[in-house]
Amino acid sequence: MSPPPGRTAAARPDTRTFLRYEPNRGFLVANVALAVAYTLVISLAFEHGNTLLLSLLIATELFHLVQIIGYCWTVWGRDTDRPFDPAFADRVDVFITVCGEPVDIVRETARAARDMTYPTPFTVYLLNDGLVAGKDDWRDVEDLAHELGIRCITRTTPGGAKAGNINHALSCTDSSYFVVFDADHVPDADFLTEVMGYFVADDMGFVQTPQFYANQDHNRITRVAWDQQTLFFGPIMAGKSRLDSAFMCGTNMAVRRSAIADAGGMCEFNIAEDFLTSLFMHERGWKSVYVPKVLAQGLAPDDFLNYYKQQFRWTRGSLEVIFKYNPLTREGLSTAQKLQYLLSASYYLSGSVILVDALIPIVFLLTGETPIVTSTMTLALAFVPYMWINLYVLQRTSNFTYSYQAISFSLSAWWLQITAMAAVLANRKTSFAVTSKTVSDGGRPNFLRLVVPQFAYAGLAVTALVVGVAREGASASLTANVTWLAVHLAIAVPFIVAASPSRAPRGAVPVTAPAPSPRTPAAVGRPTPRPTPSVEPVLQPAHDFVAARSAGSP
Repeated sequence: MSPPPGRTAAARPDTRTFLRYEPNRGFLVANVALAVAYTLVISLAFEHGNTLLLSLLIATELFHLVQIIGYCWTVWGRDTDRPFDPAFADRVDVFITVCGEPVDIVRETARAARDMTYPTPFTVYLLNDGLVAGKDDWRDVEDLAHELGIRCITRTTPGGAKAGNINHALSCTDSSYFVVFDADHVPDADFLTEVMGYFVADDMGFVQTPQFYANQDHNRITRVAWDQQTLFFGPIMAGKSRLDSAFMCGTNMAVRRSAIADAGGMCEFNIAEDFLTSLFMHERGWKSVYVPKVLAQGLAPDDFLNYYKQQFRWTRGSLEVIFKYNPLTREGLSTAQKLQYLLSASYYLSGSVILVDALIPIVFLLTGETPIVTSTMTLALAFVPYMWINLYVLQRTSNFTYSYQAISFSLSAWWLQITAMAAVLANRKTSFAVTSKTVSDGGRPNFLRLVVPQFAYAGLAVTALVVGVAREGASASLTANVTWLAVHLAIAVPFIVAASPSRAPRGAVPVTAPAPSPRTPAAVGRPTPRPTPSVEPVLQPAHDFVAARSAGSP
């Protein structure tokens, strides 16, 4: 059988490079030292200009400083050895969450899950949300389960999106442990034997493994999505695990049933259910571990819209943790866990910081006002070493897998992050968008509407440039601010290009999403399976549930 769209049977991508990080603490110390020095120089060494602009500049530099210190602390070391029993063989259920993904992709995942090796018999379940989501092919998922000799749980009552789907499955099963795979994440045969042994520790709540994108070389979007993952699933998660702060990432994870029950089930009132559920579990004293081995391979979002939706969902869910479930006020968390959750969530505040940084040169060109007064060369002497060490540490800690385009996409998502923060602060509901697992025909559709803010910034920059040239002439101040302006515009270019339309390469063979699978012979003539009725999930923690409802959470 040929591989489903988005996968290739030939070259197997390198699954090890991003996991090879070994801390070089000399560079980490140098990064923090130069960051502190630069912040002090900007704040104290130069003549002050406009008070408001200076305050904004110092605030942004302090934010960057906190993020740099937090990052270096996180990646300071790898996790220590954890108790592991290779003979561990308690009962486990395997859940594959399905909500309208192409059946051929689900088939590959389900077959691989069914064929995993484990000393004790286990049951694979397709958690079919297609009916409640209004998907036309939801019956095909039930037929697929029959074809493969596994089970299907089809919900008839909606609610809670993916978290609700998992909670419903928990109410229909009874094994002491369960494993979750997204529909497109194909597990290796040894997945269970590599992760279940960590549950020999009585307080181990869940085990997380990397998300690896098998289609990373398919196009620009999949490559950038993967490059961004290498930094997170390489040094960051390894460091978080050392600090007992590794959190669930939604797929490729194993969970103790009693631990999830103690936390109130999968969190159904946050769009990033895995992140907040992890916080509740850690708050109740459960441990977690990150296993830095690629044990499953999935599919990255393959067009700009799907990438944008995915990033918005992560941003919205993370910011809710800050504004509604502030880790600093959670009594059951250790100090390290509080800070780690806050660092992870506060990263998504950077959109506002990036916008302020980008507007400062425009303000000068339009008004002549500056936050500090100094020569370009003097400022460069402070800035260049600081920026160089920042970029080098990012590259070194990711084993040089973190690309310029990944940086560009991260910095260019400022409007996405600002709108997500506005939605959180206004308590606007945001629907859960399942990331499409279909692939394009080699061309790119038009998603330029999603980068209108970047175009608006470029238009404002051109206007400011005209005004600045008319007022300043060819001054050193004009040259310095135009240079900063050019940097911000250049950073946005890959982001805009990715959203722009293009035709498929000449001679390319179109690849379309697979049609719904025909009924298998075994399915012909058999009664249509009745969907499993929905059952209320285990109770959520009372104080969190009440707070969420009163705040208007979805």
